[in-house]
Amino acid sequence: MPPRIRRLSRSRALALSRGADLGRGVRCGAYVIVTVFVHPGRGAVTIWMPVEPEASELLTRSPLALLIAMLLDQQVPLERAFSAPLDLVRRLGHEPTAAELAEFDPDALAVIFSERPALHRYPRAMAARVQDLARLIVEQYDGEASRVWESAESGAELLKQVSALPGFGAQKAQILVALLGKQLDVRPKGWQQAAGAFGAAGTHRSVADITDEKSLGQVRSYKQALKAAAKATSTPG
Repeated sequence: MPPRIRRLSRSRALALSRGADLGRGVRCGAYVIVTVFVHPGRGAVTIWMPVEPEASELLTRSPLALLIAMLLDQQVPLERAFSAPLDLVRRLGHEPTAAELAEFDPDALAVIFSERPALHRYPRAMAARVQDLARLIVEQYDGEASRVWESAESGAELLKQVSALPGFGAQKAQILVALLGKQLDVRPKGWQQAAGAFGAAGTHRSVADITDEKSLGQVRSYKQALKAAAKATSTPG
């Protein structure tokens, strides 16, 4: 009996990779059918981060990996956060599903996160947070991380659903909404308003605006300017 292939949203398409175990998708003979994001007029979209190409490719095609990276993007360099999902895959020997992570032995997962180089500055705490994220995805989205945004009918609903994810505060939620809209064409009505300042076109405020080395430098310059301004304000005159 042939495997069932679920209907894809308009922002996604099917890609075939011969002989490779790409984890998320449907295996059919010698092929694995995986989902990738597609932007109208531009074809397949690849998230660019200052990490190895395989890590960026994983972030592009795996919604769960993208959510994990965004979750880990705090108190560590973005290179560490956005390469961590691939490191996790390599340590496990395969791409985990949300269900697998949700049911993983907490102590064992903490050990995996703590292996050098650790996947985060606080590996045990973040392993627990990733597990909380996986459990919510299983309980509320049938284990499909992409449904966090595919099920949203408006920007406000998208922001609400992202904000409900463990570890996603107000700013991080808006940044993810902006990244989805700017880079992956996930644009329900009102997404830019929901993303706030991070949704504005032509800005370089966050990871949502990083697409190459130049934009990476612009985002870092913006953040350095913010830190300098904050320091100047807090320093007694």
